[in-house]
Amino acid sequence: MAMGTARIGKDRYRTEIEVGGHKLVSDEPPGLGGGAAGPAPYDLLLASLGACTAITLRMYADRKQWPLQSVEVGLRLSGGPGAMHIDRTLSIAGLDDVQKSRLADIAERTPVTRTLKDGLPITTTLV
Repeated sequence: MAMGTARIGKDRYRTEIEVGGHKLVSDEPPGLGGGAAGPAPYDLLLASLGACTAITLRMYADRKQWPLQSVEVGLRLSGGPGAMHIDRTLSIAGLDDVQKSRLADIAERTPVTRTLKDGLPITTTLV
């Protein structure tokens, strides 16, 4: 399905990521000792959810041949360990209220949304 690597050296928290044939950089903000060279890990998590939501809604509207002009997905992560929560807002242009409501329903079933809601087992191997 998807594969990637993350590498960190001596540049404090700056991490080079390769995933899906693309190179990214992640870092922590200065307040946490990083250099803000890229999005922090939780920012990347929100980016993944936002991208999946926007892409899935565009695909659905295209398949239905709806006149979707744009979708903006607003995301906010809040809470602490054991009580984290993501608030997602959708701003949809070009559709009527029934179509917008349908896309809101579809947003609840995007692949990344389901993965986050269901949880994901992680296996770690030391090589």
